[in-house]
Amino acid sequence: MKRKLFLVAVIAASMSAGFVIAQQQGKPSEVRRVVTKIDASGKAIAMFDSIVPLKSLRSPNPAGEMWVTDKSPPDFSWTGDRAEMKVHLTPPKGGTIFRIVDFVPTSEKVEKMDINTMMKVVGADAPAKGLPPRHPMMHRTRSVDYAIIMSGEIDMLLDDSEVHLKAGDVVVQQATNHAWVNRGKSLCRVAFILIDSQEP
Repeated sequence: MKRKLFLVAVIAASMSAGFVIAQQQGKPSEVRRVVTKIDASGKAIAMFDSIVPLKSLRSPNPAGEMWVTDKSPPDFSWTGDRAEMKVHLTPPKGGTIFRIVDFVPTSEKVEKMDINTMMKVVGADAPAKGLPPRHPMMHRTRSVDYAIIMSGEIDMLLDDSEVHLKAGDVVVQQATNHAWVNRGKSLCRVAFILIDSQEP
């Protein structure tokens, strides 16, 4: 029983590591999100204006969905908060995900994880075309991903090269192997728009 409680405590501690680091650096893991709509009278209004917490779920990096669509082109027949729609790492078939991620500085623990860690998270949604991963955070998704580096710096690892990115840089990721590795000492916040695609 003590062993089980210890394991639960270790898992909980690792899941909240990103939030703790963010708090220590004075950057809360949250985002203010404003969503507009047209009301019954035809007037544009702010439907949501609230704080969205970023949570560590699939990796040590706190992340949160800002909005999700489940078809293209999207319509406006939905009700409720589309950010609360249950999604995987990848967008729904024919849909999109708008996601914010706070990448915490990498650690020896992350570097020593199973080399297939993130590929296992992607699972069957990964394109068949691509080389085996060379880093535990490396993965590929059947999507076109627009990434905007909002703050901090980060390295994007590719199959046999890497690109250093800083605030203001943008990336168009086309279903390729990649890993986001923060080798600095501060958080790096990245905004992602993921768009479902055909098999590359």
